[in-house]
Amino acid sequence: MPDPVPQEELPILEALVNIRNRLTALKKNRGEFIKASDVNSLYKDVVKQVQRLNAVRDDNTAYNNRLDTTLADVFALLSLFFLTIGKTKDTPATYSQIASMRQILNHMNESTVYNESDLKPFQRRLAELRDIVSRDSEAGKHPKALTKLLERQLNECDGVVKDMLESLSVLSPELAPVHQKLISVRRQLVALAAKEGSHKAELKPLQEELRKIDSQRVDGKFLGPGGVVPASQAICSSLLEECFDIAQEIKANEDSKNVASSLKPIYDRLTDIRSELEQLVLTHRWTLRETDLWNYSLSLQEIDKMRVDGKFVDSEGNRPDGQYVLLYLLRRCYGLIYRLLSCSEPVSEELMPVANKLNTVKKCLNEVLKYGGPFNARDLYPYQLALFQIDSMRKDGRFIGADGSIPEGQGIIMANLNECHELVEMLKESMDDLESEYDEDGDDDSYAYTDDGSDES
Repeated sequence: MPDPVPQEELPILEALVNIRNRLTALKKNRGEFIKASDVNSLYKDVVKQVQRLNAVRDDNTAYNNRLDTTLADVFALLSLFFLTIGKTKDTPATYSQIASMRQILNHMNESTVYNESDLKPFQRRLAELRDIVSRDSEAGKHPKALTKLLERQLNECDGVVKDMLESLSVLSPELAPVHQKLISVRRQLVALAAKEGSHKAELKPLQEELRKIDSQRVDGKFLGPGGVVPASQAICSSLLEECFDIAQEIKANEDSKNVASSLKPIYDRLTDIRSELEQLVLTHRWTLRETDLWNYSLSLQEIDKMRVDGKFVDSEGNRPDGQYVLLYLLRRCYGLIYRLLSCSEPVSEELMPVANKLNTVKKCLNEVLKYGGPFNARDLYPYQLALFQIDSMRKDGRFIGADGSIPEGQGIIMANLNECHELVEMLKESMDDLESEYDEDGDDDSYAYTDDGSDES
């Protein structure tokens, strides 16, 4: 619970709320370019309030009230405006970037799915931002209170990165066999990815090996003797997820060679969108604006609408080869948009039940996709029903609050919902491929699909 705002701080809070409202109004104004003079004027007003706040506060006391959260909002918005007007080398522009990186690093640390190459871009960027803050501090361009705040946040980020690197530096003896096996599987997968031709027969045992290793985890953790959780989870978890990703890439790349000419324009378009989104995730996450993602979302929706009964069709209404890779790329793009949105746009408390349900459905669908068949249409029914129930909660394409308002987090939930739908379509496509394999082999009739989608054992 936030602390109450003292009487002497109320005028400062009122002034900061007014500044935040002015910043928000300026942000929403798309009719003209943002002027540097307007941004500088607002920044000077914020500096005045910070100086007033320093005069009534003790430097050695930690504060956490509504004024502090409002000030954080103002700095975050102001930081984005400095980036917008091109002042990327000014101290205020670093605020949102540091806050964003801290959030991402915390998520990575919690998930334990990272490696040294994932952390290097953060180390480089933190060093660059520290240089900016130090240079401006030496020149006396900004108030000491601001530079002290940013230096403290930079130190916190550096501390998280240091802890993450230390967890990668030591491999627990209990996990050494798992790590060695994953290294071996990864080498085989990389070699397979570099080879020409079809790899279905060679890929299958490697996927089975990965599933066997994954089944050893409990709640996402590898356990040692006596149920203890050994150190260096991040090394093995990151390596396992990387192996699964390589395996999916191999299958998608194989299918991409068989994409029909009529579907090639869609394939090329999705490949370009995926490449641009991955570039945003890796290098431009801290400068991202919502409008940057809007065009990508519209493009994906346009491609999505081209499908008929879940399949892409040609001008004659046929369903050409290459459906799996297109669905994979579509799902991958939706997933990247979700990752970008989740770093910048919170989900309101009112929509958290929907978000939690979607996360559960998505996790289950990913597990089914990871472990494969055999399965039939009835196995997918519970997931389709859950998605239908969530879809039916929308009005005019949006989730509406109890008071008729539109709660925050629409973009995140819609990106997650679309990805779940794409996962279902990928599973259907996988089910069709499995049925075709049985028809071609003719020697395995343990599962035979009837016309109505049921199975006969």
